[in-house]
Amino acid sequence: MNKTDLIATAPSIAAAMAAADVSPDIQLTQTRYRAALVSSWGIPAGASVLEVGCGQGDMTAVLAEAVGPQGRVVAVDIADPSYGAPVTLGQSAEHLKATPLGSRIDFRFGLDVLDEAVTFPDSGFDYAVLAHCSWYFASLDQLRETLARVRRWARNLCFAEWDLAPCSADQLPHLLAVLIQGQVMASGSRGEGNVRTPFSHASLLRVLAATGWDPVPGQSVDTTALQDGDWEVDACTALLDNVDRMAELPRTVLDLVLSQADVLRSLAKDHGNTPLPAYSLTAR
Repeated sequence: MNKTDLIATAPSIAAAMAAADVSPDIQLTQTRYRAALVSSWGIPAGASVLEVGCGQGDMTAVLAEAVGPQGRVVAVDIADPSYGAPVTLGQSAEHLKATPLGSRIDFRFGLDVLDEAVTFPDSGFDYAVLAHCSWYFASLDQLRETLARVRRWARNLCFAEWDLAPCSADQLPHLLAVLIQGQVMASGSRGEGNVRTPFSHASLLRVLAATGWDPVPGQSVDTTALQDGDWEVDACTALLDNVDRMAELPRTVLDLVLSQADVLRSLAKDHGNTPLPAYSLTAR
């Protein structure tokens, strides 16, 4: 399936998602973005894909469309299927499995790829995919270990993540929101938030080099239509309003976080915060 064909199928892919029943316009926007990513990676029909950090399956559904009836997608996530709102991971997976795309997908929740009991055949997958999930890792070391382990199982890597380098001032609220969340997590205050380890594009390239992956020069990705800037500002605001979580912070960290929160509140909008840019790359 070529790039134009895959992007053209975005409405039907989005309709296969349970979240489309809640927010159809948002789901379509998110699906179109992921269709553009997969198209740029050139994953062909018939390919086998291991997706790490599949979440509710937004990327999984697009990958299943790209590989076609003869391909397969093994989608894994360390989270429990009960995680997520307003639609849980399990509910989303069940909904997607009931569609024509479902026969191409094997969801495995509660699975830690770093568990020695978890294994796949060496070079058993054509591609490993990590898309907008790496900031959710507990540390950069955990990501490094994951990429090293996946290196045995897949011949190619497709990777996408937000870029910490903003292109414009209106992306600063998203940047501050993720940095604040990362600082709170790094201080040892563990919660249920998604963003735990925001790292730079350059850091990712160093990790790839250390784990044996040879990346092809990446490209920036258009994120302007996405809603993630608003989502992360809201998540950060909820974190700052959590009195118990804030009380866990060392005083020096709390002072730093509160100062950044003051700047965030002065810049953020109630709605329409522009998301950070993102980058996409492949490696072998």
